Amino acid sequence: MPRISQIEPWVKPFRDQIKVSCGPGWKVLNSRGTMRLQVVDVGSVMLPYEWTLKGSTQALPRIQQIFKRWDGGRITLTAASQVANTSSSHQKLDFTQLVDAFQKFVPYAGEKTWKENYVPVLRNCREQFKDRPPVDGEALCMAALAQWEQGTRMRQISRRVLSKFLDWAVQRGHLKPIYSPPARLPETLKPKRVGFPLSDAQILSLIESIPDPRWQFAIQLLAVFGLRPEELRWLRIKDGALWCIYEKSMGGIKGQKTEPRRLHPLFVRDVDGTAVDWKLQARLQIGEELPPLRTEGKGAQAVTSYLRRRKTWMAMIEEADHAGEQLTTYSFRHRYAKESHTKNLPVANIAEAMGHTMEVHLKNYGRFKPSGTGNLYAEVNV
Repeated sequence: MPRISQIEPWVKPFRDQIKVSCGPGWKVLNSRGTMRLQVVDVGSVMLPYEWTLKGSTQALPRIQQIFKRWDGGRITLTAASQVANTSSSHQKLDFTQLVDAFQKFVPYAGEKTWKENYVPVLRNCREQFKDRPPVDGEALCMAALAQWEQGTRMRQISRRVLSKFLDWAVQRGHLKPIYSPPARLPETLKPKRVGFPLSDAQILSLIESIPDPRWQFAIQLLAVFGLRPEELRWLRIKDGALWCIYEKSMGGIKGQKTEPRRLHPLFVRDVDGTAVDWKLQARLQIGEELPPLRTEGKGAQAVTSYLRRRKTWMAMIEEADHAGEQLTTYSFRHRYAKESHTKNLPVANIAEAMGHTMEVHLKNYGRFKPSGTGNLYAEVNV
């Protein structure tokens, strides 16, 4: 122990100021000429200041900021120290390293998802710090999301990604707390259009208008099994049954995906009500060719692009629009849901057949559940 006379005169007042500001458990030590902040029963961090009087004048406000952000242990001492460091107006952010570290935090995001959903908005976020930094998290979010129309699906996805990134970066001290994402953004939400369920007659008419047997086969599969277009490339025969092994991310559930499911046909019926059996499973089993579906994840775009070249499809788009609904490649799937409910199949079984949770199914297809209201009013009018 050094004698009291050997301790420089500025040290005791400096330590007293820290005790008054932060509490008796907070103190500074000399670590080979550099300051080390130690907190009893918590740990210690090195500070970038020399063990000198000048260093003490620079270190005190930094230590007070660390204490404030540590907030009684809400975050680690190391994280609080890093956050305090971001208060410097001269801070330079290495976004490449930052984004690489964040990618490891979201390992459930596959390469395609990362490239399409994460990279664009994170790139926009980085651009906001190139010159004058944004004033706060709301300004940062509005600028980074500006390329996507308000209310669109892509903007919603990008906003979730950006919020997740900013929360992560702030909590770990890479960004100032002022850049925390706002709970709400001033946006005008675009109302979601109701999906148009194709009738069996329309499906038969559409198939008849398609000259390419590969595309006829694809449309038949979409309609009879209520498939998502992307699922066409993930059909397999297992134990004599047709399965879809496509794993789709489950909305709102971190890292979870839908499980492979056995498919159950719901035949299209002709004008006489007779079921049309296209022998789809048998044709798949012998390797009948499907049309090209572009790269993985682009199945819906491939189907849309082909159908938009068919006059019959374009006429159906106008018909759906007149009804205030929207015709998409999911309209075959809407038909499957509507017909399943019309036949009074249990909701749980319909959801299972379509690869939904009950909650997701009722949110998207609950409108097809027979209400019985019409029958009740019909009865009182007899």
